[in-house]
Amino acid sequence: MNTPTLETERLRLRKFTADDMEAIYQIYSDEVVNQFLPCFPLKSREEARAFFEKRYASKYALPQAYAYAVCLKRDNYPIGYLCVDMDEPHDLGYGLRKEFWHQGIMTEAGKAVIEQVKKDGIPYLTATHDRNNPRSGGVMKNIGMKYQYSYEEQWQPKDLCVTFRMYQINLDGQNDRVYRKYWDHAEIHFVEEDV
Repeated sequence: MNTPTLETERLRLRKFTADDMEAIYQIYSDEVVNQFLPCFPLKSREEARAFFEKRYASKYALPQAYAYAVCLKRDNYPIGYLCVDMDEPHDLGYGLRKEFWHQGIMTEAGKAVIEQVKKDGIPYLTATHDRNNPRSGGVMKNIGMKYQYSYEEQWQPKDLCVTFRMYQINLDGQNDRVYRKYWDHAEIHFVEEDV
């Protein structure tokens, strides 16, 4: 099962295609959007094409992946992305063009993808956000994830010291499971109150 198309009330979640280079550029070149993303902003359409090949086309060649373009149904044009890493820790990542922030779009997309991966047997998902980006944590809470702990990491490739908050949702009934690798690898880790 590789990135099956999903539909919600407002959204179509589908694979990115070679026709989406301009949309990929718009999403990944914005410095405000990119501030809390793990990659540097794209500088050109040529970079967008190489990014598509590395980040998306390669995943679509695998037996199983979840690497979605988040589109409004009305025009099927990508305004964001949502991906689930197939490796442990099954990390959920997402981004959205800033003109679409604060409309519940990523919450709507996230709930649909969680339903799909649960049906496909993924046991749990994790997600992390920079403590300075609490609205991302709000999305995680809205889709049913629970805060577990915080940890510091020298974030690459941007080479920044970031305090991350780690959220998790268990999909297989093992409600006490906590993914601990980030905790175990970080010299500085702690549980924050009232997150």
